Amino acid sequence: MDIRALTPTYAVSPQISPADLPAIKAAGYVTVIDNRPDAEIPSDLHTTEMRAAAEALGLQFIANPVIGGAITEENVITQRAAIDGASGPVFAYCASGNRSSVVWALAHAGRLSTDDLIGIPARFGYSLEWLRPTLENA
Repeated sequence: MDIRALTPTYAVSPQISPADLPAIKAAGYVTVIDNRPDAEIPSDLHTTEMRAAAEALGLQFIANPVIGGAITEENVITQRAAIDGASGPVFAYCASGNRSSVVWALAHAGRLSTDDLIGIPARFGYSLEWLRPTLENA
């Protein structure tokens, strides 16, 4: 598992397994957001299994499946609500961490500078420059 802390209160990661959840909790995260649609992954990593494992550890679990290239306004609203409503640091995952970075940036449009919304994920290899016009017009 590779925790990539975009901010002190929000991290992204490539796909995790139930076995990773104790380390996520030990790292101080209290909410886990699954940005991966079940159709992309093996059944042992589906939302139902991940939710049960996370909740058994006392972690809040939010399913917000984001389809690559087809992020919806609902995805952004759900991500923003999960981040804003969390009682502590948030950990989000998808296939590579990119979609979790994109919905974070969109959820923070107008709250942080466009340069930060693009530059912070870039430190981890996520290129969000293509989002600049959307972020600037938020």
